[in-house]
Amino acid sequence: MPYTTLSEQIKNLSNPQRSDTFVKRFRDAVREGELEAAELPRRFTLPKTYRKRGSDETGTRDVRDMVFEPTPEFEAWFARVNEELSSGRERRTRVKPTLENIEAGALDFKALAEETRRRLNASFEKGQALGKSRAQSRSSSAKTGRKRSTKTKK
Repeated sequence: MPYTTLSEQIKNLSNPQRSDTFVKRFRDAVREGELEAAELPRRFTLPKTYRKRGSDETGTRDVRDMVFEPTPEFEAWFARVNEELSSGRERRTRVKPTLENIEAGALDFKALAEETRRRLNASFEKGQALGKSRAQSRSSSAKTGRKRSTKTKK
């Protein structure tokens, strides 16, 4: 059976901008024993382009190439992973809790109120627990009858 390389297989991805994630998932599958592959000494450049913060420059990344046997198990794994990567992550922009967004119905007021109640209650309980632990440590040190550890000046 012919062998193929990771650099060749990446060309079959439906979304080349997710090639870095594919390589990570491939290496994880090899590490966990799901796939059989061996590293090659050469490196190749991923088709993904990275944008550098604060400028219009783009960059690329090189990774070590691997060789593997394209078995039916691999083909099934590749089809599943390629589908997951091509579906993309659907980002939902978080709506800021403002009066206008609440009035417009973009946010559920009852859910916001419940979340606020939980946060305030957790903060209150944390403070109570901290106060109790400090009170216990003070009372236990007072019970042992400890005296000052430094000498008093005369």
